[in-house]
Amino acid sequence: MDILYGKFQKSVFRKYWMFYLMMLPGIAILVVNNYIPMFGILIAFKNINYTDGILGSPWTGLRNFEYLFKTKDAWIITRNTLLYNGSFIVLNLIVPLAFALMLNEMRSRFLAKLHQTIMFLPYFLSMVVVSYLAFAFMSDEHGFLNTTLLPMLGLDEVKWYFTKEVWPYVLPLVNTWKWVGYYTVIYMAAIIGIDEEYYEAATIDGASKWKQMTRITIPLITPVIVIMTLLQIGRIFNADFGLFFQVPRESGVLFPVTNVIDTYVYRTFLTVGDIGLSSAAGLLQSVVGFTLVFLSNWIVRRINKDNALF
Repeated sequence: MDILYGKFQKSVFRKYWMFYLMMLPGIAILVVNNYIPMFGILIAFKNINYTDGILGSPWTGLRNFEYLFKTKDAWIITRNTLLYNGSFIVLNLIVPLAFALMLNEMRSRFLAKLHQTIMFLPYFLSMVVVSYLAFAFMSDEHGFLNTTLLPMLGLDEVKWYFTKEVWPYVLPLVNTWKWVGYYTVIYMAAIIGIDEEYYEAATIDGASKWKQMTRITIPLITPVIVIMTLLQIGRIFNADFGLFFQVPRESGVLFPVTNVIDTYVYRTFLTVGDIGLSSAAGLLQSVVGFTLVFLSNWIVRRINKDNALF
């Protein structure tokens, strides 16, 4: 039996050797970019001395993690990271799904594709460009809001970059605007893949558009919704550095509501120069995200195995 299996393996390799050869560059990139850098995990447990290198530097145990949690800003940055990412997950589910359902009901395919293209454009903009667009709206002296919109509504000017109360709403709005097109395209692709016979049968039975959406469309794209949500949950401890660093324009007044783990580690590194702390924060984010994905997937699997990611 083993001899037959060995011959079978050799025949498969000989038949598909070209495909195996084509895999090598991708495997090499994966190993170099994803696995070899994992050696840097050691930095999280060491007091790095540039003279001695990573291996020669003394071990510090969990001291870098202790410093991360014992700092006076630990609660603020953790709270901000979790609350913002939680709101992003909800908004990036509801808003794109609503747009996808509406675009699917548009009779003109040209208009539907035009709307998709317009919505998808912000996804390709870097956060530097997005920050300047936000500044064009919220500048104290020349911003569109203070010079045009607020006076039209009879409202007083707002010092946007010195008013921390508005930023828990501004940042989710900017994030949703940037990502709504990306998720809408994914949900639209899932909806287009649904067999038209379901809708034809529902129409014959007298089902309204609302019932078709709630009884056919949403249930059939639930696996895609679950996968996209699980992937976002995996990054709930990772903040979009560009969003929280570029858009608020480093306004110190806004730190209590815009400072997250990533921006805090960056500013601490600039001040202290301790790469061990940065590595510890990155490792913590990865472990928490990995754990949450498994936990969330376990819950989904308990409810419906077909919707689980793995």
